[in-house]
Amino acid sequence: MVDTKTPGDKKLSVPSKTLSLKPRVETGTVRQSFSHGRSKQVVVEKRGKRRIGDGPEPHAPEVTAKPAPAAPAAPPRPAPPPPRNAGSGVVLRTLTEDERSARASALADAKLREVEERRQAEEEAQRRAAREAAERAEREAAESRRKAEEERHRHEDEAKRKAETEAKKRFGEGEQPSAPRPAATAPAASAPRPGAPASRPGTTTTARPGTTTARPATTTAQRPGGPAGRGPAVAAEADDDEAPRQIRRGPGGAARPVAAPKTTHKPGPQKERGRLTVVTALNADEVRERSIASFRRRTQRLKGHAANEPKEKLIREVVIPEAITIQELANRMSERAVDVIRMLMKQGAMHKITDVIDADTAQLIAEELGHTVKRVAASDVEEGLFDQVDDSTDTETRSPVVTVMGHVDHGKTSLLDALRHANVVSGEAGGITQHIGAYQVVSPESGKKITFIDTPGHAAFTAMRARGAKVTDIVVLVVAADDGVMPQTVEAINHAKAARVPIIVAINKIDKPDAKPERVRTELLQHEVQVESFGGDVVDVEVSAKNKTNLDKLLEMIALQAEILDLKTNSQRPAEGTVIEAKLDRGRGPVATVLVQRGTLRVGDIIVAGAEMGRVRALISDQGETVQEAGPSVPVEVLGFNGPPEAGDRLAVVENEARARQVTSYRAHQKRENAAASISGMRGSLEQMMSQLKTAGRKEFPLIVKADVQGSLEAILGSLEKLGTDEVAARILHAGVGGISESDVTLAEGFNAAIIGFSVRANKEAAAAAKRNGIEIRYYNIIYDLVDDVKKAMSGLLAPTLRETMLGNAEILEIFNISKVGKVAGCRVTDGTVERGANVRLIRDNVVVHEGKLSTLKRFKDEVKEVQSGQECGMAFENYHDMRAGDVIECYRVETIQRSL
Repeated sequence: MVDTKTPGDKKLSVPSKTLSLKPRVETGTVRQSFSHGRSKQVVVEKRGKRRIGDGPEPHAPEVTAKPAPAAPAAPPRPAPPPPRNAGSGVVLRTLTEDERSARASALADAKLREVEERRQAEEEAQRRAAREAAERAEREAAESRRKAEEERHRHEDEAKRKAETEAKKRFGEGEQPSAPRPAATAPAASAPRPGAPASRPGTTTTARPGTTTARPATTTAQRPGGPAGRGPAVAAEADDDEAPRQIRRGPGGAARPVAAPKTTHKPGPQKERGRLTVVTALNADEVRERSIASFRRRTQRLKGHAANEPKEKLIREVVIPEAITIQELANRMSERAVDVIRMLMKQGAMHKITDVIDADTAQLIAEELGHTVKRVAASDVEEGLFDQVDDSTDTETRSPVVTVMGHVDHGKTSLLDALRHANVVSGEAGGITQHIGAYQVVSPESGKKITFIDTPGHAAFTAMRARGAKVTDIVVLVVAADDGVMPQTVEAINHAKAARVPIIVAINKIDKPDAKPERVRTELLQHEVQVESFGGDVVDVEVSAKNKTNLDKLLEMIALQAEILDLKTNSQRPAEGTVIEAKLDRGRGPVATVLVQRGTLRVGDIIVAGAEMGRVRALISDQGETVQEAGPSVPVEVLGFNGPPEAGDRLAVVENEARARQVTSYRAHQKRENAAASISGMRGSLEQMMSQLKTAGRKEFPLIVKADVQGSLEAILGSLEKLGTDEVAARILHAGVGGISESDVTLAEGFNAAIIGFSVRANKEAAAAAKRNGIEIRYYNIIYDLVDDVKKAMSGLLAPTLRETMLGNAEILEIFNISKVGKVAGCRVTDGTVERGANVRLIRDNVVVHEGKLSTLKRFKDEVKEVQSGQECGMAFENYHDMRAGDVIECYRVETIQRSL
């Protein structure tokens, strides 16, 4: 108020501003930052202490953070403008009755609020004390329960460890290493830890999952104030177990309570969940929670009660191979392995779970347990691979397969060259065939194709001829008219008879002056081959490959014989064939010459031959052309094998790679077992044991053999094996198809062996390594030369033969003692001659008492080289002087004779 004097000395009371209650809340705005770069603008209110009269302080000032209001509150209505004094410019205003009553009402309301707040504070203190006592008791009870639970779990873990291990095995799932167990919340999750300060009134402790961070939650309501009863907000606090209350003003400023909305929150302990944090890890020891392993053990126990009940026996059909482990047998029977081992122990056999038992024992156990047994063998993977019966309605006529056989240099290849208008002989080393080949010829009369297989005639290629006879339909036996039947001719006859195929005799070289076809026909009778001209059923044709005489007649006879045989097959089925020859080409990889016998072989087919598999990448005909498919009786070169197959292996097309891997793995296993059995050898008869002892000390000639094709390698190995004797034998360290590599040189260096290359060469690196290490590499193109050189080298290992040549005899007449010489025998040569330096034997009473050499031979006083019969001489022995009169001296010479195989 301002005292102002007017000219009339009249005192007026002028207010400086509008009278109102001083606000208790000071507001401000701050920016609150959160994680991930987020921030938020909040309003901070600072509430001051209320001081009215001498009343007690209801509570200390507190700061409440609340979000900034979305829109500013509506401004209070402006008071009506007070009257102005026109003379002085000073506003003169007096309190009206309404203003005085409003001020009085505000003071009364403030007193009522103070009383209400004091009452609420007392009630809150009582509730807080009761709540703290209950929480303390609950924490103590939870702690005791936790300790009891830990003790129970410890005993349970010790007692159930074995059961847990067995449960893991039975149900097939192991316990994963569990993460640290999250701490279980105490029954009073929102209660503070012992020693922590109690929460103030007006705040609510809220817990996020995995955290124990408390944050205040304040509810504010508007406080009446000012001239119109409008003023700042009044906080109405809420608690977890007490619904928030709000004070509303009615007409006249009277306060009346309003019921708060009900909440679904239930007081009590809450389980902490979520990820592992530092707080949960530090509080993990307060309350223990059940782990995953504990839950599984509980489930196991619950299942165990049901497992004690008798179950229905499951009868299964057990597939038992030739050998099976106990574990696998138990799994197939759905039985426990310990039960199988127990049954074996009853039979007197002690086994482990990983032991392998035979099929008979496994069948006995399975049948004793009530199961049915199906026996299978490892060879069952080959069932259905070959020799499937064709449907007679789908068959069609195929070309005949003709094999040309006979003695070496009888004109087989020349005859085939004349038929196919090619010159193969010029490409063969030495003019002899050393490979087996397949070609197709078109008959000029019928226009049909005929497949010819050419076989070598050398004695070493017996296996090739046998292989050619197995895959043929007709055998053409070539016999030279000027040479007659020879050993390989007889062998070819025997192969044809063993294969049960018809024979057509082609008497070649009839153009020569000394040709005698009738002699050939007569000699064939000795081997049960009777030609038609002699009343038999064997067709014979006189031909000349040089002059191309009667070749059309030979083709006509072959076509006629094929028509009689009525050769038919199904060309739409999966292909089957035989590997005629195989080699390793440096540019194309493994290449196999295959004769397709049934079905059609196409590019992309998955094939199996012996222990090798592959996918057909390319098919090349006998003319060198690339084809997409090969039908029955068609010879082709197949590219795409993983490795070169063995010559003579049967080829088949399978449906998928899995089947191909099964077949090849079984065959490779069989091959390894056979090789191991042949190396180790089994105990046989007494004669076999004696022969092994006899050959144990024989010398070995180490060799490494590399050839161009499998057939040549097979013939070389067979020839070298036949060279061996009881004293010396060839030891094949390694044999393979392809060029000579550095690994071959390294192997030869380790065993000091020689390397033989047949129609192959060493690469640049291998040749340099062999020269550097002093390893000998010999190259051959003709099998004769190879066998002869190896035979000479092996002969050098034989011990030479010592042969004695008798020279003469002498009789001792008298013994003389000569100074500086010793005893000298005076002898007379009775027969033959005696030579100085020859070997002698001293015979006394028909017993040899000494063998040695003559050191002195004298005739009178002169040294002589020899003494004739009837003459007398003096003899002295080397290092021997016990000679007596009447002894006989036998003189002989030892000759060394080198042996050969």
